[in-house]
Amino acid sequence: MKHEIIEKNIGLMALLMVIAVSIGGLTQIVPLFFQDVTNEPVEGLKPYTALQLEGRDVYISNGCVGCHSQMIRPFRAETERYGHYSVAGESVWDHPFLWGSKRTGPDLARVGGRYSDEWQRAHLYNPRNVVPESKMPAYPWLVENKLDGKYTAKKMEVLRGMGVPYTDEDIAGAKDAVKGKTEMDAIVAYLQVLGTSIKNKR
Repeated sequence: MKHEIIEKNIGLMALLMVIAVSIGGLTQIVPLFFQDVTNEPVEGLKPYTALQLEGRDVYISNGCVGCHSQMIRPFRAETERYGHYSVAGESVWDHPFLWGSKRTGPDLARVGGRYSDEWQRAHLYNPRNVVPESKMPAYPWLVENKLDGKYTAKKMEVLRGMGVPYTDEDIAGAKDAVKGKTEMDAIVAYLQVLGTSIKNKR
């Protein structure tokens, strides 16, 4: 009889479904907030330098996250291709995190140090110069666009408020660290640090 009442009242059924899903979701999610493995940085993790931080913003603003994930799942096919699977402690200082799931291009979680700076520059300038079959668009303007560092220190201050351990010296020197550098310099610096806090087991 009670089932019949619920089944005939779509509003009540929807409310009960929301409650059931919420309880199940909270049961899975809330404990993660209190586990060190998800909240503590992995050993050797360092905050992004001023140039790497600007490079991350260049990466986001040019839509790279739309085609490249930064999360290797713990499956053999993934780890054999990309290296050690991703762990939460690598991303504790990433705001927002860029894990993603879209892979028009390969995952970049362990790309740091895999190629030289020169290769990365050539690839970003025109991907087909180094990978003839590449579908990736070219980004030649990255060489021309200069960083002025106007907001770099402020970004670091905000991130420090979110738990990223930037020092006063890091923040004070941020503008000078990026001034005169190009967006290409910045994004290459960012790409070269991705995944380097965990030994790449390939």
